Amino acid sequence: MSSVATLEAGDPGRRLLRPDAESRLFLRLRATIAWATLRWMLAHARLRLGLVVLLSAMFWGSLYGLFVEAFGFLDGLHAEVISLLFNAFFSSLMVMLVFSSGILMYGSLYRSSEARLLLTLPVRAETIAAHKFQEALWFSCWGFVLLGSPMLVAYGIVREAAWPFFALMLPFMVSFAVIPATIGAICCIGLVAWIPRLRVQALSFALFVGCAVTVWLVWSLIERGPADALSAEWFERTFARLAITEQKLLPSWWLSSGLIEAARAGRDPVGPAVAEAGKFLALLIAHAMLLHLALGWLAAIAYRRGYSQLCSEVPTRRRRPLGWFDRALSSAGTARGRPLRLLLVKDLRIFRRDIAQWSQFVIFFGLLGLYFLNLRSFNYHNAYASMIGFLNLAVVGLILSTFTTRFVYPMISLEGRRFWILGLLPVHRDQIVWSKFLFSFLGGLLPCCGLVLLSDWMLGLGWRLIAIHEVCCLFLCMGLSGIAVGLGARMPELRESSAAKISSGFGGTLSLVISSLFIMVVVIVAAIPTHLFLLAHALGTGRLAAKNFLTWAGGPQGTLASLVVVAAVGIAATVIPLGLGLRSFRKLEA
Repeated sequence: MSSVATLEAGDPGRRLLRPDAESRLFLRLRATIAWATLRWMLAHARLRLGLVVLLSAMFWGSLYGLFVEAFGFLDGLHAEVISLLFNAFFSSLMVMLVFSSGILMYGSLYRSSEARLLLTLPVRAETIAAHKFQEALWFSCWGFVLLGSPMLVAYGIVREAAWPFFALMLPFMVSFAVIPATIGAICCIGLVAWIPRLRVQALSFALFVGCAVTVWLVWSLIERGPADALSAEWFERTFARLAITEQKLLPSWWLSSGLIEAARAGRDPVGPAVAEAGKFLALLIAHAMLLHLALGWLAAIAYRRGYSQLCSEVPTRRRRPLGWFDRALSSAGTARGRPLRLLLVKDLRIFRRDIAQWSQFVIFFGLLGLYFLNLRSFNYHNAYASMIGFLNLAVVGLILSTFTTRFVYPMISLEGRRFWILGLLPVHRDQIVWSKFLFSFLGGLLPCCGLVLLSDWMLGLGWRLIAIHEVCCLFLCMGLSGIAVGLGARMPELRESSAAKISSGFGGTLSLVISSLFIMVVVIVAAIPTHLFLLAHALGTGRLAAKNFLTWAGGPQGTLASLVVVAAVGIAATVIPLGLGLRSFRKLEA
């Protein structure tokens, strides 16, 4: 930091570039990196790029179709619910963007090798922070636009909005996304710079807030009684729960109000409604620019300080909160299995120390848990409850597959730089692979089975369906872990140190595709008997033969057969990739 200040006030021939010149320089750097990344993907990752585009288009089209039906229904039933829906949706995304941008900024500002290199150059700290913020904003905006654009396009189509609504949609979304992303970046830089002095207070406050939110959720579930869906009482309770999101000081309210005003323009594209929407857009842009200036000011005084403190922080030798669990795990069992348990403890400690892993795990599964907790807000028909239960099972599996592909698949490759150390230890190579599998399987089993059980309980499903879902979840965790670990051992990249690059290569793409197909097969096979049974009850008495066949196919015989197929597919998805990986890993030369 002193060297930068010396250059700023020292010899004119050695002064820093002007801020605008630095911005143009880093803009050219960002464009060069983007162009090089695109060329590399077109040359080496065409399969992954094509799959991402195809799956994103399918996801967007599916959401668009659902929102068209939903808006057509809600617009004719209760027009004011649209405003509540927008406010609740965008306020939820605003909270998610704050957390996600904070996590991305922490990884890119304090843990990346590029930031370490940039800090050695004579450039301003605020310029480095702005450069990294653009990267975090891109990843945040991409997901936000993918989730929000189908809903807004469907709303404009249903309301027959004029062209200003569609023209203003993207500027509204981008200017809104900048606000929570900047808040997350400000919180990240401030916490890293000043959290060492307030660690106990911050952890106590976070614990208090978490306990308060948990108590509030439990109390709201206990207090809430059954209500007929779409009744007057149901609408009153829904409006009361969502009223907290209609605060006029929230950027989400500015966004939803501006879009609703733009949709009201009708055939007059230059009328007062469009002018009112332009005012909301100007309000969003002004606050985004103000927060961006605050981020630059904070980065100028706190970024280098926080980075220096983080690098020079010496860990104390106090007892770790989960040290008892590590000691119990390493000492349990026989002496023959102790190396395997020690490897498992090592992976567990690495996971706990990497905030990018456990924070994303907690955020995604926590949000999914909050969604499942609110499923009781509706009274479902048996067929709908069963369908939603299987869809929730598929969602849990897909989220777990993203984590196994992103974090579990690269684990063996990341041992490359330490592979010679493992070769000197009395550890068989098979134990390395099995430790990764057990870490993924046991680590994902408890949260996934717990979330599926919570979903089924909130939907009011019977114990038969709950047992089917739990069995499917068991084989999903086992198969997804086997696919990720087996393919990771079969196609390791021992000379690559970036987990993101390893997971984005051909092997990671193949693992994600196979995992998605495996989830689809398991969920569809398990759902067939249940829906045949429900279809049999929906048939009248005039089609007795078909009804008897569907009743038999959806009965205990069909359920048992589907579970046998699920078990066979799960075992095959586990054994085959692991066998290929073990055979290849034994012959590997580091």
